[in-house]
Amino acid sequence: MGTPDFAVATLATLVEHKYDIVGVITAPDRPAGRGRKLQQSAVKQYAVAHHLNIMQPTNLKSEAFIGELEALKANLQIVVAFRMLPKVIWSMPLYGTFNLHASLLPQYRGAAPINWAIMNGETETGVTTFFIDDKIDTGEIILQEKAKIRPEETAGELHDKLMNLGRSLVLKTVKLIEEGSVETTKQESSSEIKSAYKIHKETCKVDWNSSLNEVFNHIRGLSPYPASWTTLVNGEESIFLKIYAVKKEEDQTHNLKPGTIIFTKKELKVAVRGGYIELLEIQLPGKRKMKTSEVLNGLNLLKSAYVS
Repeated sequence: MGTPDFAVATLATLVEHKYDIVGVITAPDRPAGRGRKLQQSAVKQYAVAHHLNIMQPTNLKSEAFIGELEALKANLQIVVAFRMLPKVIWSMPLYGTFNLHASLLPQYRGAAPINWAIMNGETETGVTTFFIDDKIDTGEIILQEKAKIRPEETAGELHDKLMNLGRSLVLKTVKLIEEGSVETTKQESSSEIKSAYKIHKETCKVDWNSSLNEVFNHIRGLSPYPASWTTLVNGEESIFLKIYAVKKEEDQTHNLKPGTIIFTKKELKVAVRGGYIELLEIQLPGKRKMKTSEVLNGLNLLKSAYVS
């Protein structure tokens, strides 16, 4: 059970190792892009190409879907980046249902663990397999593997690293279940647990009043998706600007107001507490992602311009 690219890697690994995939459950096709054409999930595209049995329920509690699932007689269910399952589904198989999560649980339970780990300035994260229970990401842990987060690593880069780490961890988990040698660990409860709740548009807005490292981590933690954004105020014009790549420059001596911009024909830097953030790759409304130097060629910035 899965939907995005992150889940495809695990499915591909199971197929390559000759496991009998009796069903692939993924999200219904959804309209996307300017033409609003129906688009298949990444998992469905892989499943179609490999002639796997596909199910796309809109209601996981419907009797029809539950009946179809029971008819598959699966003895194990594996979940990677899917929806919360009702008990009737996760308790169905003989060997249970386990989930692959992109954090070291119990830290960063929720929908966006990769983004939040970077946004919060973590230097280490990892992947966890655990048996699903009736709450979100709280079940007993089977296996974990750690991964370092590089100082300038983006969410996209960490996503790919954890995706590959996760596919190996799932394989190890399946083998333990096959051998009957699984030993689980209960998750600890603590007030220190950090959440990885869903990211919304407002979450992505850059707060230029934050410190140099906080702004830097926020931007790389949302790159390339969903991408951080700001408003460029240029005289009477307010321009919505997405930010994909930046560089930080420490400077404890400047006394510029946060959000002040310094620019040449090739560079654009924003003053923050403790230094500057240089914008390297940005996107204007209706345009493609571009190097900032390219954007500046067609943008007549006033000396009074700033970001907010």
